[in-house]
Amino acid sequence: MWADSRARGAAYLLACAGTVTGLGALAQVRTRGWTRVVATALATWIVLGGRGLATEGETMAGLLDDGDLPGARRRLSHLCGRDATGLDAAELARAATESIAENTSDAVVAPLLWGAVAGIPGLLGYRALNTLDAMVGHRSPRYARFGWAAARADDAANLLPARVTALATVVLSGNPGRAWRIWRRDGARHPSPNAGQVEAAFAGALGIRLGGVNSYGGRVEDRGVLGDGAAPSPAELRRAVRLSRAVGLAALAIAVLR
Repeated sequence: MWADSRARGAAYLLACAGTVTGLGALAQVRTRGWTRVVATALATWIVLGGRGLATEGETMAGLLDDGDLPGARRRLSHLCGRDATGLDAAELARAATESIAENTSDAVVAPLLWGAVAGIPGLLGYRALNTLDAMVGHRSPRYARFGWAAARADDAANLLPARVTALATVVLSGNPGRAWRIWRRDGARHPSPNAGQVEAAFAGALGIRLGGVNSYGGRVEDRGVLGDGAAPSPAELRRAVRLSRAVGLAALAIAVLR
């Protein structure tokens, strides 16, 4: 379906996300009682990525502790699309920590909140949007126009979840005053309307510095500086994983109560 066209990209988005959301809606209306519970649990299991996210963060921290930079560079692709060629240990730890922060919202909190609001179609529809953004939403020459609709839809779907994630990060940080200050000061420095909110909150919660210049397939972006501390080490990456788990459990509790 690819064409260098926003209209074609919007049609692709509607075809993919609309089909998945429609199947979720069908499952919602055709199930009752315990069948609905099982269907909702299955859909939730399909869309959540918290366990895999934590595993990748721990694996990356272990590789960095062992001094295995080639292995860490290869492993980074499991967390983000950043060009890892030539990245040193500090930059690899920063990239992994930023991905843990951003994906705490994208892969855990957002699907749970959409599931709480809209049930099975909310769970599956959100995951479809987020996956399409990862596939075609990057600002590459090929997808600048075709992926525009997917990128904007994902931004809209994550506006509230990202801020809920940032707020939960502040509350669970152990240093809420600092986390709140950094979140409110630095959240808008990032070019993404959502990723910067969560990354800034994590930077403040962990007392580290995130952001800076990143390379994506030869395209360089300045993501702004978030936080006042030192760059993250493997120890801070592990702390980020623990904080991500705590935020995810809080979101799960909210969704269940809803």
